[in-house]
Amino acid sequence: MQIGIVGLGRMGANIARRLMQNGHECVVFDANLEASLTLGREGAKSAAALQDLVKRLKPPRTVWLMLPAGAVTEKAIAELAGLLAAGDTIIDGGNSFWKDDIARAARLRERGIHYLDVGTSGGVWGLERGYCLMIGGENDVVARLDPIFRALAPGAGDIPPTPHRDGRDPRPGQGYLHAGPNGAGHFVKMIHNGIEYGMMQALAEGFDILKHAGDETLPAEHRLDLNLADIAEVWRRGSVVTSWLLDLTAAALAEEGDLASYSGHVADSGEGRWTLMAAIEEAVPAEVLSAALYARFRSRQDHTFAEKILSAMRKGFGGHQEPRA
Repeated sequence: MQIGIVGLGRMGANIARRLMQNGHECVVFDANLEASLTLGREGAKSAAALQDLVKRLKPPRTVWLMLPAGAVTEKAIAELAGLLAAGDTIIDGGNSFWKDDIARAARLRERGIHYLDVGTSGGVWGLERGYCLMIGGENDVVARLDPIFRALAPGAGDIPPTPHRDGRDPRPGQGYLHAGPNGAGHFVKMIHNGIEYGMMQALAEGFDILKHAGDETLPAEHRLDLNLADIAEVWRRGSVVTSWLLDLTAAALAEEGDLASYSGHVADSGEGRWTLMAAIEEAVPAEVLSAALYARFRSRQDHTFAEKILSAMRKGFGGHQEPRA
């Protein structure tokens, strides 16, 4: 299939590469001309502007946006709405707020333009590992674009099938899901990221306790000199806390045991806050996720080893660099 990709940052460029590796034709655009030209040298068709990108696509056109949530995405969608025609589709693969998706879809529907919100998880490793996709939008549009989603998804890999799923939708077993109508894709991704905050915080606090097991404030006979890199490594193999986040932690500790190059200043990208907003609206208690978000706020005032672990994980899965003080 042919598709336009707008936004060639940490994830957008690799989304285009993975699609091209699977035989799809990509027309790409980024405000940074060099990013577009780089993909052009790898087989994509580089566009100089959104108008140029739309002209290079054959109807019905599909344009995938991989841009920062908020004003940048809104501006791009508004511009594309004036360039595309009825039957075309805009996909937002960024981390937009799910209620914004519902409003956008309604506005675009008036023009006959389809809209899909696709929560995309995979970070900087997506080219190699594939992307877990959570899709919101119309059934027939999702079905028509299935070859795109199937190419981006990781596939079943070596993960054993879940028992008792006979007769269910096979797509989740391949790493992509049609979650529901517009908004559902980003809502599911939002909760995914909120849970991620809690999982990361639990690992970070646990390693902080391990690190301080040898503190001089403890009685001498109770002090333990523990090798954190080795603990992370053994937990990766057969323990119930095995996870990709633990893999990233083990790699960071093996490279730099004291994580001295990390300040422990931990940013949040919005989804954790939105998750708690949803919890409040639904009157659902979310103590762990709340504490994890507040821990990130506190990290910007005073840093612990736990925050350095969090920073290391964020850099590992998403290439997120710590903000300058």
